[in-house]
Order: sequence, then C-alpha cells, then structure tokens
Amino acid sequence: MGLVILYGNQTKAMETLLENIYFGNTLRAYLIALGGILLGLLLVKVFKRVVLQRLEKVFAKTETNIDDFLLSNFGLFVVPIVYFSIIYMGLKSLVWPANFLAVLEVVYIVIVTYYTVRLISNVLLMLLRSSIRRQEGGEEKVKQMGGLIMIFNGLIWSLGIIFLISNLGYDVSAIIAGLGIGGIAIALAAQNILGDLFNYFVIFFDRPFEIGDFLVVGDKNGIVEKIGIKTTRIKTLSGEQLVVANSDLTSSRIHNFKKMQRRRILFTVGVTYETPPEKLRMIPGILKEIVETASNVDFDRAHFKGFGDSSLDFEIVYHINSPDYNVYMDIQQQYNFLIYERFGEMGISIAFPTRTLYIRNENEMKFKVDVDKQEKLETVEEK
Repeated sequence: MGLVILYGNQTKAMETLLENIYFGNTLRAYLIALGGILLGLLLVKVFKRVVLQRLEKVFAKTETNIDDFLLSNFGLFVVPIVYFSIIYMGLKSLVWPANFLAVLEVVYIVIVTYYTVRLISNVLLMLLRSSIRRQEGGEEKVKQMGGLIMIFNGLIWSLGIIFLISNLGYDVSAIIAGLGIGGIAIALAAQNILGDLFNYFVIFFDRPFEIGDFLVVGDKNGIVEKIGIKTTRIKTLSGEQLVVANSDLTSSRIHNFKKMQRRRILFTVGVTYETPPEKLRMIPGILKEIVETASNVDFDRAHFKGFGDSSLDFEIVYHINSPDYNVYMDIQQQYNFLIYERFGEMGISIAFPTRTLYIRNENEMKFKVDVDKQEKLETVEEK
C-alpha cells in the first residue's frame, strides 16, 4: 500500500513538473517539440543512409549521368530544406513572442529560398549543358560558357530575391518598376558594355571562333585563351596577352586558321635572262618533280609566269594536307634546297635584282655641243 502511495506521489510530482510553465510553454510542450525534432532528424538520417545510398549504387551502374546529378543535388539541397523544415515546425509548435516568431519565419524563408534557388540553378544549368553538348562542337561551347553561366545565375538569383521579398510580405511591384526605370538608365549609360555583352552572345551562338583557335585580326594574331562577357583574351606569338573588346572582334574580318583543313601555297622562282630557251621549257617539269617528292602534298601547277624586271619568273602552286604552319615551312624549306641543287646541276642561274648604270663623260658631251654650235654658225655665214 505504501509503495502504491509513493508511486502515486512521484507520478503526481512528475505531472506537476511537466505542467510547469517556462517562457510561455510547459515543460511537456518543450519535450514534445524536442522529441519531434529529434525523431524527424533521425528519420531523415535513416532515409539518407538506407534509401539514398542504395539509389546511388543503382544509378552508378547506368550509362547516363543525369540520374547521378539529380540524386547528388537532392542530397545537397533538398535534404537540408527538410532538416530546417523539421526544426522550424518543431519550434513553431511552441508559444513564442511575436518578434521571435517573425525572426524565425524570416530565417526559415531565407534558408529555404537559398537552397531552392541553388537547386533550380544547378538543374537548369545541367539541362543547358546537356543540350549544348548534343550540338556540333558542343564540348568547345561548354568551355566558353563562363560568361553565360554568370548571366544565367544572375537572372535566377534576381528572381529568387524578388520571390523572397514577396514572401516576406513586401510589395514587389514598385521594386520591379524601379528596376525597369533603372535598367533603362543603365542601358543608356553603358551602351558600349551592353554592346560587348550582346556580341558575347553572338560569339557564343554563332561560333566564329572558339577557345584554342589561332586568329589573325588586322595586324594582330594569336591563340584565343578566354572569351569573356566584355572582352576576349588572345595570347600572341610574341608571348604577351592581347585584350580585345567583343564588339571590335565581331565587326572585324577575322582569319581563323584552326578551321583550315589544308593549306594552299603559291611561290615564285626567277631565273636569269641568259637562260637558254630549251632549259626554260624544262623548268616546269623539274618543279613538278620536286613538289611531288613530299607525301602529304598535292601538286597543282607550275608555269612560266612572265618577264620580270631582272628575271624570268616561274609560278608554282601546291596544297599541303595539313593546317600546321611548321609542316608547311619544313616542306617549303625542302623544296628550296632541291630547287637550288637541281638548278645548279643544270647550270641555271637563279636571278637576283640587278641594275645597269650608263655613265657619260660630261667633258665629251660639252665638246660635242660646242662643235655642233660652231658648224651651225659656219653654215649661217655661208648663206
């Protein structure tokens, strides 16, 4: 009987303790909220360990990477939202001062908006990259997506911030109107910058050149290192970096040598005027034989082009099945050696610029003039 009375007293004391109010809530309410939060977090933890890890092993065996990407983003962004939602709901079940509840709600909305915007941004960028990779030259396009990703993220985060402000209870119509007026003012003040930005999109979608291409623009040349929102950076052959505005590039005539599959070469050889006609007739055939000594070259023609100021000129045209400039120079050097050797064996002299000077004696000219005058005078006197 005494034990029953003691147990009843302890139970009553416990009930009294649980019903005590601290900061507006009973101890029972605190324990229930804490238990609910811990149980929710535990269930999410079990879900991650059991379900997500098994799905990760299954998706690793598939050929596509999209499912792995979505599962990874689910763990990075959706799971934290669930964690914070459990904590938020547990805390909100209690009675709190109005100011604390307002702060708690703002913090929760900010956290959820942050993870949601990052999830949407990652998914949309993944879909954009996948779509671009399926296009011709997709990998090269993806490499120069840096500026596009920056703009894309800026738009998504701007919409996310507007959505956040709207959920916090503010009127966003005035903000949007202000952004529109401000956008017009910025556009008028930054026409050159916006022009470069527009030309960045032209370069990205039209693809006149890509990263790694060798360009010649006017008297400048080099390899494209980076295509930015406003400028393109080119590493010149002399080593320095050339920074060119995108609008200047799109309005210029660009020679893109990376697109060249084969190279057409035209060069001339001049021989002296003293070369006999029979040897002149042999030269086109000799030049053809020399050009055909290289394996990756297609001979086009060799002709006696014309009469130069100090040489008889022969024109040779051939094609190299390689865009490499060093390959072209090696072949041309080989041809020059062979031409010099063959012409030397045949006794044909390669012409060089010559000039003939005629020198006259001024005294003799003066004497001749005086004699002419004297003869004219004598002729007049006789008459």
